[in-house]
Amino acid sequence: MTSTFFGLEIARRGMFTQQSALSTTAHNVANANTPGYTRQRVNFEQTTPYPPVGKNSPTIPGQLGTGVEAGTVERVREDFLDVQYRSENNKAGYWSSRATALEKMEEIMNEPSETGLSVTLDKFWQSLQDLAANPTNAGARSVVRERGIAVAETFNYLSTSLKSIQGDLKNELDVTVKEINSLASQINNINQQISSIEPNGYLPNDLYDERDRLIDQLSSLANIKVSATPSGGNALTIAEGAYTVEIVDDNGNTLGTLVDSKQKKANELTVGYNSGNGLVESVTIGRQKLDVLDFNSTGKISSLIDSYGYTYESGTSTFEKGLYPDMLTNIDTMAFEFANKFNAAHREGWSIEDYNSDTHTPVDFFSFGDVSLTDSRGAAELIRISDDILESTDHIAAALPNAAGEVTIGDSQNAQKLADVKNKTFSIDGNTTSFQNYYEGIIGGMAVDSQEAQRLTSNSEVLRDAVEVRRQSVSAVSLDEEMTNMIQFQHAYNASARMITMQDEILDRIINGMGLSGR
Repeated sequence: MTSTFFGLEIARRGMFTQQSALSTTAHNVANANTPGYTRQRVNFEQTTPYPPVGKNSPTIPGQLGTGVEAGTVERVREDFLDVQYRSENNKAGYWSSRATALEKMEEIMNEPSETGLSVTLDKFWQSLQDLAANPTNAGARSVVRERGIAVAETFNYLSTSLKSIQGDLKNELDVTVKEINSLASQINNINQQISSIEPNGYLPNDLYDERDRLIDQLSSLANIKVSATPSGGNALTIAEGAYTVEIVDDNGNTLGTLVDSKQKKANELTVGYNSGNGLVESVTIGRQKLDVLDFNSTGKISSLIDSYGYTYESGTSTFEKGLYPDMLTNIDTMAFEFANKFNAAHREGWSIEDYNSDTHTPVDFFSFGDVSLTDSRGAAELIRISDDILESTDHIAAALPNAAGEVTIGDSQNAQKLADVKNKTFSIDGNTTSFQNYYEGIIGGMAVDSQEAQRLTSNSEVLRDAVEVRRQSVSAVSLDEEMTNMIQFQHAYNASARMITMQDEILDRIINGMGLSGR
């Protein structure tokens, strides 16, 4: 026989459970626009039926239900979609950063345009052709000098501008490292809060949301792998535990642990720069130091390292690689070879000064200031017009001796020879090329890299956004759905309240309306 108040208890449980569901619905609605929030739901569970199984249980036709209770309040989220999103977000972070670096490089190179190096060189070659036609014309000589100055200044501009952007990339790399460490520290702090709450049997859903939001941000900066460590104690089976966050390579192999849930600490990531050339030579995660070539990962930090530049040793040689170091090397090589080939031709010629003094004094047209370069490093930044040419255009060597060794004042053979330097070939990396072809190859390679980066940025962002749409369809708050749930829970609450009213009427009838005969 059940208690007199058996029905009241069932109705009370119904009211309280529906009230919990309404409170959760209100929480969802309030956070509909909160970044990173995951909608929550109450898991309804039937309470233990009456009578419980035992030797002394009363004999009745069957067990009676005792109502409902709110078991847990959990997030509605799919881990698989989180993994997919972070993977695509990581790729988008890498390619977006690379595309931006290449876009800035294209703006500096400014090809094709009227102010680019290609047109500046063309004008210089044309001025030499004009000088060949009028070797004694002072105006033509002045134009050659001014066009030469323009070529040198263009090389200077390209070099200094590329180095300036390279410096900006280093600053951005340092900021990204700080951001990674900050996110790791925040994730570790949330881990500790979660580890202190879960063993008491609670689900800290809002802390889960904040941690997932931080991990989403971190995934664009570095290629990460997340694994959970149970909190123990009385933690529920659906508790998510503390997260360990590892940085992995392209094959998923661990490079270092950023957040260690077992040790309850966040390890610091640092980037090591070479004391000589200033490029990246190592990446350290906690106590794990990696050579830059071993840090074959993705994400924004890897893209910035690739763009800014890195250095490594192989045997007895030291190599410098990266988008900007490669471009600077190409520009330096071109400036170095251009100046040397042009100077070699210029020194063979006779100038008006030579003619007047009847003495051949070889003069360089271009120089590298007070520096004597043995290789091309820094050539584009240092190239300038020699002091002799700046002093007087009469030092421009436009003539060549004839077969008899005589020089005539109107001879222009060397001016034509200087103009032909345009098609002069030189050897680079075992390949023979001309200045024009070499420069076209530089610009063409940059354009291809930029197009690839933009295309892959677009592709990865489309895929990331598609996953995000799927993730939002599962986890985001739908106000229409919440309003529907609210009405559903409200009616269930009202029905439970009506059951209490009905039970009260029954008890009132039994207590106050029965057994009155004879009073």
